[in-house]
Amino acid sequence: MGFKKKYLPLLLGIAAAVGVFIGSKLNFNDKTEKIFATNSKKDKLNRLIDYIDYEYVDQVNTDSIVDVTVNGILENLDPHSVYIPVDEYEENADDMRGNFVGIGISFYPYNDSIAVIRSISGGPAEKVGIKGGDRILFADAHKLFGEDTERDSISEFLKGEINSKVKLKVFRKGEAALLDFTVKRKRVPLVSVDASYKLNEELGYIKVNRFSETTYSEFEKALDKLIDEGITKLVLDLRDNPGGYIATAERIVDEFLENDKLILITRNKNGDENKSFATRRGDFENGKLYVLINENSASASEIVAGALQDNDKGTIVGRRSFGKGLVQREMALGDGSAVRLTIARYYTPTGRSIQKPYGNGNEAYYSDYEKRYKNGELISIDSIKVADSLRFVTPKGKVVYGGGGIIPDVFVPKDTSVENETLQYISRSGFMSYFVFEYLDKHRHTFDDISFTDFANGFVVDKEIVDGFLEYSKFSEARLDLKKYSEALKKALKANIGQQLYGSNAFEYILNQDDPMILKVLELEKPKLLKEQ
Repeated sequence: MGFKKKYLPLLLGIAAAVGVFIGSKLNFNDKTEKIFATNSKKDKLNRLIDYIDYEYVDQVNTDSIVDVTVNGILENLDPHSVYIPVDEYEENADDMRGNFVGIGISFYPYNDSIAVIRSISGGPAEKVGIKGGDRILFADAHKLFGEDTERDSISEFLKGEINSKVKLKVFRKGEAALLDFTVKRKRVPLVSVDASYKLNEELGYIKVNRFSETTYSEFEKALDKLIDEGITKLVLDLRDNPGGYIATAERIVDEFLENDKLILITRNKNGDENKSFATRRGDFENGKLYVLINENSASASEIVAGALQDNDKGTIVGRRSFGKGLVQREMALGDGSAVRLTIARYYTPTGRSIQKPYGNGNEAYYSDYEKRYKNGELISIDSIKVADSLRFVTPKGKVVYGGGGIIPDVFVPKDTSVENETLQYISRSGFMSYFVFEYLDKHRHTFDDISFTDFANGFVVDKEIVDGFLEYSKFSEARLDLKKYSEALKKALKANIGQQLYGSNAFEYILNQDDPMILKVLELEKPKLLKEQ
């Protein structure tokens, strides 16, 4: 199959597209007439679908054929050009907007009812008094419990138009009758700053989990608070951050760089370039900075790390990042679905492309972790393969490399043992959440008058809780020996209990105790005199 024959059907998918640029400020001048021009290959595909629709011997859902066709086309372009079906679009849009309209709770479909994990701070549900452990039984007389309840449709009754009201009937342990609440739906934030607190008197910590529309305002608020508390140094944690809007990443970088410093270069297939620069006085231009990255830090995270590294600002700590240097634009397909199509590459200020190769297909691309594991680069920076042809130099003479991710200034190895990998997974994946919810369902009242500070300093996860989790999770049957990781397991359980009681800040605060990368930062912070002694 020739190149044109293989790829020109892409025109079908974008014929009615309306560009919504994801994060970038590119303004390339492709003519609309050129993009949407009629051609025989597009007509051929339309005719084939009509033949199947009207003449094929069996009933066929041609909508699904179109979905499969669009997916097939995009998969043959690059790993990051993706199709968003109608039924997934709104959830994707909420995630990128950084908010949704609803009542503001996190919940489980637990057994045969809707169990509130906790009300989101400042949200509508919290304001009317809905608490963790409550069961929502009815929403506007719609039954939300029982085996016949369709769990996928539950959110439809809790979300709705902004300022609309929903009447809830709630069961609460200890109450003789059901409680009635009327909740006005509001915009509820999907928090992208997981945590912000002081590591010591001078050093602050902020963890960003993605770059949505609201991330910069969350970040600015967190940074201002820490500055007011007296910090002069900051740890910006971008580990496991998959990216998001480029414009958000640029605004965060702007807080650290002087005016007119180059942040990012984007270049399309015609070679047209767009450069973005720091534009104003940032709040932390004179502060000392550390940026934490790992193998799952991608896209906008790499823009931040690369811009700072190339401008000799701060110290990048961790392991080589994912390696995504492609820019997508979202384009509507006219039926509520959309594509995110790669329209440019981005380059760091020194001119580096950090996009890793993807010529061997999507499966090989996304299994790159296994390759890194096998070649030893998760344990030793010396195992990272670099090419002299992709060598660049920063203004102060630091040597940096392109060709696949950001290589940190200070390397921190990963514990790749099966037990530790398992522990890391269960700590952050939500695996423990059901067990913790069941534990709190029985003991929640014991935490009623305990502040987070008292919980962090005084609550001890005892052997009974650990044994209960091991029995619940059946790890003993999997023959995983977690005995030598018992303290880490206790910490993970405490962090998950803290999260359900006090929120994500509590979770990160507890889980970060003895974190290797944070310990490395604290080690770097020690005065040289102490190091020499």
